[in-house]
Amino acid sequence: MDKKKNASRTRLAIMESAGKIFAEEGFSKATVRDICREAGANIAAVNYHFGDKKGLYLSVLKHYQEMVFQTYPPDFGITAAQKPEEKLRAYIRSFLTRMMDDVHPPWFARLLAREFTEPTWAFDILVEGSIRPSFQLLADIVAAILGKKPDDRRVRLCSMSIVGQCLHFRHSNPVIIRLFPGEFSDAGQIEELTEHITFFSLNGMAKAKTKNKRR
Repeated sequence: MDKKKNASRTRLAIMESAGKIFAEEGFSKATVRDICREAGANIAAVNYHFGDKKGLYLSVLKHYQEMVFQTYPPDFGITAAQKPEEKLRAYIRSFLTRMMDDVHPPWFARLLAREFTEPTWAFDILVEGSIRPSFQLLADIVAAILGKKPDDRRVRLCSMSIVGQCLHFRHSNPVIIRLFPGEFSDAGQIEELTEHITFFSLNGMAKAKTKNKRR
């Protein structure tokens, strides 16, 4: 039992150290030697637990992303009986909470941001494993609001606009905190931002529906 506990602790320590270094250096520049030195582990432990550097990188991405999605799944608070507008509000709240709450290590957001701007071989795995299913849930909600099919181009555009509004408060945080110190930057603002993005999006989609009827 002690051996299993020690192995588990070593594995987690390596992933934590790897996450920090991958976030700072990127996959290519990060070295297994530096990661193991940071974790206080033997280099052989990486091969034992993860196979190689690629296996370690993917394990880090999947482990912490799954942790976040398990705590705040995209369908958090959504029931079949709810109106599409209520489902949209719940989806947005969950999205914002995943980004702004402290359920994940502080370096994880930087690692994901790096993966989005400098995609590695692991990016497609992330997209298919979690991003696509989450986006499809949003598209289904938006389709119900617009009265269109989920694969309709306007549904995709509206869905991407909603995601873009949510991501703005994460990726533009360095600008926001300088423009408006103390505002829109922490978990305490989630409810206000949820209501604003929901209101803004619903009104935009209402205009889109009216525009379609006039054509």
